[in-house]
Amino acid sequence: MSSIREEMPVLARHEGDWKGTYILVDTQGKILDQHQSHLTCEFPVDSRYSYYQTNRYNWVDGRKEEHKFPATYRDKAIWFDTERIAGKAWEVDDHTIILWFSYKGMPGTYLYEMIQISPCNNYRARTWQWFKDNRIFQRTLIQEERMR
Repeated sequence: MSSIREEMPVLARHEGDWKGTYILVDTQGKILDQHQSHLTCEFPVDSRYSYYQTNRYNWVDGRKEEHKFPATYRDKAIWFDTERIAGKAWEVDDHTIILWFSYKGMPGTYLYEMIQISPCNNYRARTWQWFKDNRIFQRTLIQEERMR
């Protein structure tokens, strides 16, 4: 039986901690929100989850959030089904992962995220395309660097 690390080598390169900035813009490019992030990507051993991600967000006004995203692995994809989201992620080439997900509290809304990791594995660029009733209404632009 193949492992997640063997069948999803690009995802395996994301293991570790990442710091970055999220910028949410409308379709005209107007900034709607901006905040700092710290994400931890893990591959737990002896767990029912093959992948586990923790997202921590901090805003300049002092607001903070933390969200946990456990995922199962099958068919060369990771699958999320938490209280907050449902979705899946798969690799498309040697640097890119596509993630489709929907927020359970936002009916009719879904996102496609493109995640690209640098060849040196120390930088990521991520873009979320937000759709409501199949029409784009905003984007999230994310730049991250691996924490050392």
